Amino acid sequence: MERVLITGGAGFIGSSLAERVLARGDEVVILDNFDPFYDRRFKERNLAAVRATGGSRIRVVEGDIRDRAACKDALLGCDVVVHLAALAGVRPSIQEPARYMDVNVTGTQILLDEIASKQVRFVFGSSSSVYGGRTKVPFCETDLVDNPVSPYAASKRAGELICWTWHHLRGNPVTSLRFFTVYGPRQRPEMAIHRFVRDVENGKPLPFFGDGSTRRDYTYVDDIVTGVLGAMGRSDGCEIVNLGGSAVTSLTDLVHGIENALGKKAILDRQPEQPGDVPVTYADTSKARALLGFQAKVPVQEGLTRFCRWYREERARGGVL
Repeated sequence: MERVLITGGAGFIGSSLAERVLARGDEVVILDNFDPFYDRRFKERNLAAVRATGGSRIRVVEGDIRDRAACKDALLGCDVVVHLAALAGVRPSIQEPARYMDVNVTGTQILLDEIASKQVRFVFGSSSSVYGGRTKVPFCETDLVDNPVSPYAASKRAGELICWTWHHLRGNPVTSLRFFTVYGPRQRPEMAIHRFVRDVENGKPLPFFGDGSTRRDYTYVDDIVTGVLGAMGRSDGCEIVNLGGSAVTSLTDLVHGIENALGKKAILDRQPEQPGDVPVTYADTSKARALLGFQAKVPVQEGLTRFCRWYREERARGGVL
């Protein structure tokens, strides 16, 4: 049995990962600061499900990754660290670039500093946003990523570089995972699919940026978690790996998929394209297949149907949405 530290473990991806780790018999430590970026009740709901799975094998440390004492406490006895804690979102990062760098870059370095054992395996949650505004697809890990178009993207690329330097100096195994537009149950309320579903279900106009031609590689959370579990098993080297669905869906088709899943029509509030948005994301996952045995299994329409079902079930039981 191993002990796994998941930073940001009360959030969307982190809590989903925690349940899978606990289900296979390991222990989990969650370090989360319950940042007020969105309602704390979302994370408390996530933790309730995690505790129901893990019982005494789950420990929650409420603290910030910039707090050395909190990091040291959370790291006690851990064999694997999955670092998901971060300030998220492209558009908010444009408003608060210094804060994003402080949390996402300085916080990552402080967490790494406090890892004493050279046997600890480290998995870093990066982002497809590091590829910037490139239009050559699919995106491959060997592509140049020198031109991020938002502070959030720059902070994630900086995190990858910090991880490489730490590995070079310390020797610990490191895997940086570039996530491609993750969605599914427990998705944060401000994220596009959650917001679109909420607006369509409630008959409200949804914000529709640009002409609908922007395309994303939407990846269902269960597939992402499977990829993270694969990365957690790596015991040597330092690698950067894409985790995506290897398919693209336009914004227009995404809205149609939500309409189909809910059986309702969307009311579009058309708005101009937003600074920091990119025209396309599309993952080449051949490295993930070779290195982690990863293959996304949930197509977008099925994933949207699952999410809409979860949303309605949560709403029926009076859950915070």
